[in-house]
Amino acid sequence: DEATDPSISEENWECVQRFCEQVNADTEGPWFALRLLAHKIQSPQEGEALHALTVLETCVNNCGDRFHSEMAKFRFLNELIKVLSPKYYGIWSSEKVKSRVTEVIFSWTVWFPQEVKIQDAYQMLKKQGIVKEDPKLPEDKILPPPSPRPQNSIFDTDEEKSKLLARLLKSSCPEDLQAANRLIQSVVKEEQEKSAQVSRRVTTISEVSENVKRMDELLQSYRRHELSPADQETLQALVQRCEKLRPLLFRLASEALADEEALAEILQANEELSRALGQYRQAVASQ
Repeated sequence: DEATDPSISEENWECVQRFCEQVNADTEGPWFALRLLAHKIQSPQEGEALHALTVLETCVNNCGDRFHSEMAKFRFLNELIKVLSPKYYGIWSSEKVKSRVTEVIFSWTVWFPQEVKIQDAYQMLKKQGIVKEDPKLPEDKILPPPSPRPQNSIFDTDEEKSKLLARLLKSSCPEDLQAANRLIQSVVKEEQEKSAQVSRRVTTISEVSENVKRMDELLQSYRRHELSPADQETLQALVQRCEKLRPLLFRLASEALADEEALAEILQANEELSRALGQYRQAVASQ
């Protein structure tokens, strides 16, 4: 109630921070917090709703995976959608509140691309015409204190960027806060790209391993002339797929030049792939 008090014009950051601490301290904290916040965001008082949205964004930044998991469920997303929908509270919610809610949901599609329900909820709003175009996220928004970063964050490995961010966040100058926001967004984008590279590498290496294993099994039957017509088609499909995986492995290798362990995994997968394709060609040539 204190953190969302509509009678105050500025955010009470001390109360907001205490709220975040309580969320983190309680096992059911994220669930209870989001129920309370949904009620406040739906308030007919514009000030109360806007303060609640600030608390929500601060929790996202400070309360970690348990909070993110709970907020990404349709149960909570639907409460935000009600603020925008003319069938529910959208008919009397202020344009400022609706604009902020849209910004919040859109920003989550950018910051949490892996959360499918958030993506689905936002696309549904666009299809229904409730959201006409993607909002431009404000660069001058004052950032709440950044949440604990994952290990091996770019800010942990790049001392220069880490010092720059710390200096910018301590400043009260709006231009410095804009610069801090841009720096964080660029680093998050860079880390998302790194994460996507890791995901592509893991998926591709796993596919190579499974395909090679299946090819080895089918080749044994092929050499004994025991391959059924259906299995022959499967073998041909596997060979074609493995041929397409080779250039993909080369691209992954070029991306991983700075990571010796990842490069070794890719080269090992390529070696296995080359061996399987070579054995297939030998088996066909011998017959």
